[in-house]
Amino acid sequence: MENYQIKLDKTIASLKESTPTLLLHSCCAPCSSYVLEYLSRYFKITVLYYNPNITESQEYSLRVSEQQRLINKMPLENKVTFLEGKYEPSEFFEIAKGLEKEKEGGARCEKCYRLRLEYTAKKAKELNFDFFCTTLSISPLKNAEKLNKIGKELADKYGVAYLFSDFKKKNGYKRSIELSREYSLYRQNYCGCVYSKNQAKKDV
Repeated sequence: MENYQIKLDKTIASLKESTPTLLLHSCCAPCSSYVLEYLSRYFKITVLYYNPNITESQEYSLRVSEQQRLINKMPLENKVTFLEGKYEPSEFFEIAKGLEKEKEGGARCEKCYRLRLEYTAKKAKELNFDFFCTTLSISPLKNAEKLNKIGKELADKYGVAYLFSDFKKKNGYKRSIELSREYSLYRQNYCGCVYSKNQAKKDV
């Protein structure tokens, strides 16, 4: 498996004195915390909150507000802005058809990665960002290899550079937990969809 942290290190080293723009898809405030702390030193970031997989509107609204609160409270090196994508859970249910009983991390999740990353790539192209990326790889439950493969395919398709990464590296996940405590962030125990929520209930 390729070491995507090394690839990220090389990209950052190549920036020298420039500060490119990055459209960063975020799944939630806790997962974005370390990523923002880390990458805001090198990029002008806009956090894109696009998560139609969150199938309960109250849960979605809570996560949006926590994301905005974190951005406003964190002392980040370069200013970070927020952009909310459209919220249509029907888009998630459409790609999940026939995969409802898949376990977490399987084919349904891979389609969900692609759904969110493709929206991000399209938006990055539309708004002339230099790079696009996602916070998803920070989770121990998310497959960085699959995420980066999808990112590369979409970069080629839309002509916007994908920022290869695996934010679990360098104790990224551990740091996200520390920052979640520091900022008293709402930290859910499931990814967002009704299927992951039901799985989390079974695993308790």
